[in-house]
Amino acid sequence: MKRRLPLFAVIVATAMVVLAGCQFFPSIHKVDQPTPTDTDGFYSQTLDWERCGDGQECATAKAPIDWDSPTDGAIDLALVKHLATGTKQGSMLLNPGGPGGSGWDYVYYSGDQVAGPDVVDAFDIVGWDPRGVGQSTGVQCYTDDKQKDEQLYGTFDSPYDSQGWIDELTVEMEDFAKACEANTGELLGNLDAASNAKDMDMLRAVLGDEKLNYLGYSYGTYFGSVYAELFPQNVGRFVLDGAVDPLQTDFEALKFQMAGFDSGLRAYMQSCLDSGECPFTGDVDAALGQVRSALDNVDALKLVNFDGRVLDSATLATAIIENLYSESYWVDLTQMFTELQDGDPTLTFTAADDYNQRGPSGTYDSNANDVYIAATCADGDFATDSESTLDRIAEIDAYAPVLGKYATYDDFAVLDTACTHWPYPRGEDLPTTFEAKGAGPILVIGTSNDPATPYASSVSLAKQLSSGVLISYDGEGHTVYNQGVTCIDDVVDAYFVSGTVPAADPMC
Repeated sequence: MKRRLPLFAVIVATAMVVLAGCQFFPSIHKVDQPTPTDTDGFYSQTLDWERCGDGQECATAKAPIDWDSPTDGAIDLALVKHLATGTKQGSMLLNPGGPGGSGWDYVYYSGDQVAGPDVVDAFDIVGWDPRGVGQSTGVQCYTDDKQKDEQLYGTFDSPYDSQGWIDELTVEMEDFAKACEANTGELLGNLDAASNAKDMDMLRAVLGDEKLNYLGYSYGTYFGSVYAELFPQNVGRFVLDGAVDPLQTDFEALKFQMAGFDSGLRAYMQSCLDSGECPFTGDVDAALGQVRSALDNVDALKLVNFDGRVLDSATLATAIIENLYSESYWVDLTQMFTELQDGDPTLTFTAADDYNQRGPSGTYDSNANDVYIAATCADGDFATDSESTLDRIAEIDAYAPVLGKYATYDDFAVLDTACTHWPYPRGEDLPTTFEAKGAGPILVIGTSNDPATPYASSVSLAKQLSSGVLISYDGEGHTVYNQGVTCIDDVVDAYFVSGTVPAADPMC
């Protein structure tokens, strides 16, 4: 469950209120030129920027479907640029995470709040939808929202943790993979991070920058790590916030993440009990036991939402996790638990819908879930994992004994079965080391109790990078830059604007 970025969700939700009555997506002017037919053509293309939104500019770039065979066809990459408000130093690419997060939405809707004022003053900040995502040439699997509902919220004839459930899930994921292949075509086999890194380097050249300046959050840090390894000589000022450890296996990363969510839930629970208005009782361990009991028993209750969907333990785990991404969401989590104890699952489905980017009318706001599965299969090693899905779930349950098992049902188990039956192999050009020898300083930010990308991942990545500089924040939540933590913001802003690198970890 590494795809959600709550800061991004808040920005987009706020912007939608402000822009009510306006066209949700402005038109993007396509590049009015023949599709480039070779690598040099892609790097030398000229973008036709047009004004869009509130003083921004939009354009569409072309990239090859397959960088190893650039004459075999091209895809569109949607770009939006927030122009530097002062003396321009260059461009900066921004990726909010995922897989499946829209950099286009992030920059378009956040405007001059996309970074600190000094950074916004000095750089054209460019958000793009990576290949397969959003307004770029997209991954498409199921075309009917009811099919998506069935995949994300449907129940099974067999109980979770049984071989019968695995058999049902396997059939479902085989059908899903076939739909992705039929509706997406060759792009489905070229969604790996190395292909995206090559897109990033092409965008660097097209934007007129000798070196790439980059701000990546969460999964976006993996794009940054791969780029730095493949193009170390082109690394400019890089900040990787909430880092993914690129050397962990996919299973180890998810197991590690589940423990992170358990840790985040423990921190929430202490705060909840201290507030005096908590629906749980006893000490923290007793209260966490009550959460586990709720997860153990909710399937049998068959609580029905107003729209007919039946709440199960997988959806409840997703809803809890959605509210652990930021400390500011804890009040919502308390209200959700309170209403759930009264038999009302409305807020639980609201939180799960936010996680899955499902709108109130039952339509899906993006293709993020499709990209999440497809990109994970393109980058990951689930297909070669010899352990059974059930054995792996048991291992996660032992490692993260509150949420872990239940969080796997709509995440790890789905990925493990889908990738085992995926129609394309893992990307061939993905690096296996991440030293990025010759690159300039790369700032890696880690939050001590980040539930989604635990702090140890940032420590590991900073050590792997030959020029990695660890910046630590003692606090809660997933990612931290530009969220009001002055110590972090001052370090990052000074680095982007003047290249200043702290002599030691400031331990914010």
